[in-house]
Amino acid sequence: MKRNFLILLLFISAYSLNFAQSKRSLINEGVDLYKKNKYADAEINFKKGLEKDNNMYQGHFNLGDAYYKQGRYDEAIQSFKNSLAFTENNNDKAKVYHNIGNSLLKSQKFPESIEAYKNSLKLNPDDLETKYNLSYALNMMKQDQNKQQQQNKDNKDQNKDQQQQQQNQNQNQNDQNKNQDKQNQNQQQQQQPKNEISKNDAERILEALKNNERDLQKKLRQVKGQPVVREKDW
Repeated sequence: MKRNFLILLLFISAYSLNFAQSKRSLINEGVDLYKKNKYADAEINFKKGLEKDNNMYQGHFNLGDAYYKQGRYDEAIQSFKNSLAFTENNNDKAKVYHNIGNSLLKSQKFPESIEAYKNSLKLNPDDLETKYNLSYALNMMKQDQNKQQQQNKDNKDQNKDQQQQQQNQNQNQNDQNKNQDKQNQNQQQQQQPKNEISKNDAERILEALKNNERDLQKKLRQVKGQPVVREKDW
């Protein structure tokens, strides 16, 4: 009975050793592929290693590096974050936050990258590379803010110009309408009869007609008072 138990323990120990060597060899092979710039192949090895043991800090961290080199920054950030759960070493955590900051910086998420670098420096204040990257991220954020402010100013000026242009168009249209109304009035005046007379002229003409009529009546009365001369009949 004791002999069988001992054989079983030896078998379990040998299996565990082979299993550990297998996952370690996958990670190591992934590192070798990574160094040869074969990032997609390295990714496959790191994933296979994590399938055998998902609680490996180095596996998640290396997978994040492979994603980063392929420009897959969101996946890289997630893998780096996963690695944090499997280490208590401050230097390891500082490296994770440093790489998260780099991934965020590549994604042009400047405020988030700055926070990641700050977290890294809290754990490793003497890391000059992280300090440099933090300074660079701060400068990029400032440039981005200035660019955004300039764009807002340009948009505001453009809107102001458009409003002024619209006002000018409206003013021109009003002027055109006024000119058209004036032309219409002139045409109406030209179309009116030219023989129209004023009230005073009409009264003078009427008075003259009355005077002429009185003179005519007077002459007629004088004619009626004269004898009529008749020609003799032959």
